[in-house]
Amino acid sequence: MKNKIAFGSLLLLTSMLVAPAAVAREAAPAADVPGLKTQDMPPPPPAEGEVAQETPQEEVEISAPGAGNVEDIVVVGRFIPNVVRSTPQVVSVLSQADIERTGEGDIAGALQRVTGLSVVGNGFVFVRGLGDRYSSSLLNGLPLPSPEPLRRVVPLDIFPTNVIASALVQKSYSANYPGEFGGGAINLTTRAVPKDSFIQLGGSVGFDTYSTSELGYVYDGGSRDVFGYDDGTRSVPRFVRDAGQNNTGLTPEQATQLTNAQTTLLQENRDIPPNWSGDLSLGTAVDVSDSVRVGLIAGGGISNSFRTRSARQQTAISADGLLASDFTTVTTDNRILVNGLIGLGAEVGEHRFRLTNVYIHDTLKQGILGAGDFDNLGIPGPFAPIPTYIEQYTNWFERQLFTSQFVGELDFDKLQVDFRGSYSNTKRKAPYERFFRYEYTDANGINDYINTLGGTTQTAQIAFSDLNEDLWASAIDFSYDLDLDRPVTLSAGYAFSDAERTASRYQFRYVGPNNATLPIEIGQLRPDFLLSDAIISLYGINLQNISGSGANAAPAYDAGLTVHAVYGQMEAELLDGLRATVGYRYEDAKETVALRTTTGVQPGTNLENSYILPAATLTWNFADSMQLRLHGSKTIARPQFRELAPQLYVDFDSNRQFFGNPNLQDSELLNAEARYEWFFGRDERLTVAGFFKRIDSPIEQIAVLAPGSSTFFTGFSNAPKANLYGGEIEVQKYFPIDSLWSGARILALANYTYTKSELLIGNEPVSNPIFGAPPVAADLVFVNGAPLVGQSDHLINAQLGIENQDSRTQATLLFNYATDRVVSRGPVIDGLRLPDIVERPGIRLDVVVRQGIALGTDREIELKFEGRNLTATRSQEFQSFPNDVRVDTNTFQLGRIFSVSASVKL
Repeated sequence: MKNKIAFGSLLLLTSMLVAPAAVAREAAPAADVPGLKTQDMPPPPPAEGEVAQETPQEEVEISAPGAGNVEDIVVVGRFIPNVVRSTPQVVSVLSQADIERTGEGDIAGALQRVTGLSVVGNGFVFVRGLGDRYSSSLLNGLPLPSPEPLRRVVPLDIFPTNVIASALVQKSYSANYPGEFGGGAINLTTRAVPKDSFIQLGGSVGFDTYSTSELGYVYDGGSRDVFGYDDGTRSVPRFVRDAGQNNTGLTPEQATQLTNAQTTLLQENRDIPPNWSGDLSLGTAVDVSDSVRVGLIAGGGISNSFRTRSARQQTAISADGLLASDFTTVTTDNRILVNGLIGLGAEVGEHRFRLTNVYIHDTLKQGILGAGDFDNLGIPGPFAPIPTYIEQYTNWFERQLFTSQFVGELDFDKLQVDFRGSYSNTKRKAPYERFFRYEYTDANGINDYINTLGGTTQTAQIAFSDLNEDLWASAIDFSYDLDLDRPVTLSAGYAFSDAERTASRYQFRYVGPNNATLPIEIGQLRPDFLLSDAIISLYGINLQNISGSGANAAPAYDAGLTVHAVYGQMEAELLDGLRATVGYRYEDAKETVALRTTTGVQPGTNLENSYILPAATLTWNFADSMQLRLHGSKTIARPQFRELAPQLYVDFDSNRQFFGNPNLQDSELLNAEARYEWFFGRDERLTVAGFFKRIDSPIEQIAVLAPGSSTFFTGFSNAPKANLYGGEIEVQKYFPIDSLWSGARILALANYTYTKSELLIGNEPVSNPIFGAPPVAADLVFVNGAPLVGQSDHLINAQLGIENQDSRTQATLLFNYATDRVVSRGPVIDGLRLPDIVERPGIRLDVVVRQGIALGTDREIELKFEGRNLTATRSQEFQSFPNDVRVDTNTFQLGRIFSVSASVKL
């Protein structure tokens, strides 16, 4: 392979960086394990006035994250200052060193530093203003299921950075990627088998100025909660599932068998513990023979963090901002994340094989206490002296992801064959979601809050949710280098995936016999006493099944998505300095959602569609270090399972209830891009790009007023069309400062993305976001010219750092800014459209300082200090009404977070 001419080597490199098969290849050498090392820092660029020389007789080795047949890609006959330059597509590579520089604990946080990327909600990455539905997330080139009920895409904040070697973001579509590629594809590559043996230990402790040692609300739970695992305290009895499936209630005898105080009693804690984490990783490799090498890498970690937030949560019900509800809610989240990685690898001559197993267990233990009022409260203003209602929630959400992958890479000189297969499983369990609402009364001189189980104003409820999804995936890719005058590579492949999900949510309300209310003196009891065995038995309290909203709701559903795909692609040098990549992909998919309603199993959605998806990219190297790319393609976006299922889902972070729409359709996108790139030094670049997307039937979130009530939920509908366009610019430059500090240099990195989108709306009929309701005119649901949900007009990221490879020192200041973005369409009430609900991310400033200390030749310690959200930026979601009236739908203060950590590499 080393005898090929320079461009042939580039073709090999680009196929590895871009193909899903290729990014599953060997990801990172041993040098890429965490720890500040000389290898982490690329050498400084040529001195001023010095020109990078061509080296026709010298082999220049480039170690590329996710690259392929060989661990080091050898380019002969030409100096290539940046790996990204040689790819045939528009990509951003986040290497191990880049991830470490950001200091982020999860990959979602690291990715928001990439040009055009933003993180919305809990770890969902938006690419150029398009939501996670328009992008795909892959692990080693293979798809993953999601543990989130609302999405089919896995949230990236569950991936700790200690198991990820690199992340590649491809923004221009190529036929060897899945067709669901509106904004881009994010491929995470796990750490690979190392060249040399190592052991690494690490730990950290953190302090949140708004949470640590401050007031929070917690509950006991079980003895193993600190590790994120239930000890049986929250085990769901079989009779609960039977009652949910059969639409029956629970008797008083059954009610007394449910765990009470451990899941009910919310308590003050005025000394919330600090955040902490620990991790261990190790790896080794041995030569079995001259041509066979095998290795092992393993790692694991745990983190435990607290966050308390006091949110103003208001709901408007009229065009002038009249409030239907106004609450202040204090939420304490205790998040525990456990992860593990075991990888086995073998090199047999030029062939490579990898078996990778990843396990992630993410638990959120949540206590919520709120106080406020309902119904016709007037224009937003200060609270009443005594809030009418007190609400309490205690929740436990367990998310789990397991994936086992096998990848083979066969190199027969001109012919390369890659095959891969995986089994993945995700689970989400939310047992014992408890909710209580007490009402203030001054009747008979009581002057207290009571809960007599008297309907909606005084109520006690419990819900049990469960989700399981299995995903089988396999693929094979062939590529062949033709022996022609100019380099030409032909590629073809087949991919298969089959996902099956079952989900249920059964909700019950505590009621007296024949809906009788309890005596007032009993209603004054705290929640665990109110539902004690003695009270339940004495007053005959039973549980009424309220899982369904009539016959239209789906307490449970079964969903599936099967995709078969084939593709063909050609990459060729057309003229000197001009190369093209052209391909077609054919995808055939069947997506189904069957509803298990209160009246039996009903068909919900059956989407069967086939698509031919073309893609072409033209790259012109018009100067030694400059090139221009032109790209065009067609892609799709399918509805996600939860968007199709009319089942209630409560998102406590956003304070919104979601309800699916089984009448949603696929979205189709036409994509175009032009991009200028100037690589003026190693790891130094200037890129400028413009892009355009036309979207048919984009899926949008819409706030909907539930029929016959003042309660809002978020529904979904296909808008007729939308356009999205914009531009982005990125610059990265190193400045040597040897005269001030020997061996030191300054890093300056900045990127800016401008995105503009607009819905194209007429009076054509669209599916009604209210399940069971007839189609409605589009202009009654959407506003012509409104932006897409989740899109910020402006995104800015900047990094300013100083690093010295001699002293092993690195300090980086990180800046992030995003302008307002719509998170949900405003509802229509009595024919009047209310303003959209808008999120204001604002400015975020972080600092990361790392210091390495050598302990001999092979050992070292790394010390790290992090300061997050130094600006103490609030999280704001609101609606703006006339006369400067603002309704805060979910606004709360965030604290500054400071942490210190240490790791030892042996």
